[in-house]
Amino acid sequence: MTSKAPSGAELLAIVRPKWRLMVLASALLATACATPQRTALPGEAAWNGRLSVRVDSDPPQSFTAAFDLRGSPQVGELQLTSPLGNTLATVLWSAQGAELRTGDQITSRRSLDELTSELIGTSLPVAALFGWLQGQPSADAQGWQADLARQPEGRITARRTSPLPAAELRIVFQP
Repeated sequence: MTSKAPSGAELLAIVRPKWRLMVLASALLATACATPQRTALPGEAAWNGRLSVRVDSDPPQSFTAAFDLRGSPQVGELQLTSPLGNTLATVLWSAQGAELRTGDQITSRRSLDELTSELIGTSLPVAALFGWLQGQPSADAQGWQADLARQPEGRITARRTSPLPAAELRIVFQP
């Protein structure tokens, strides 16, 4: 007795319901894990999107996360989250200093530049981001050159070649 292989139409009838179920389950899982976007307060500058940082140190370092940036260069908050919506870190800064919160740990430093330098081996131009996100070049970027040609599309690339180590910052956001 030989069994007949299913035809193409029969295979589609078997696979389609399973495929639809996988897509639905994936969508539900993604929305269940996502962190809802916070609403900006009246008058508050706020942006969110994705960022990646590459530092050409020894060994090279790279980091990618979703971000939520609020405030101003003087007082602000940068929250970094994983693709699943888990908070990886929150950076807060003011005239009194800067701190990094990761889980139960808090790292405090005198300035935002000092904090980012210690963490990734180079100072990131977080204060300059506020201007860049608005399409304005910033003189407050200490060796960084931002390419703002695609800023209206929600894309910014900034590179630093000096002082070493060289670094690159890529940002995708909602303009």
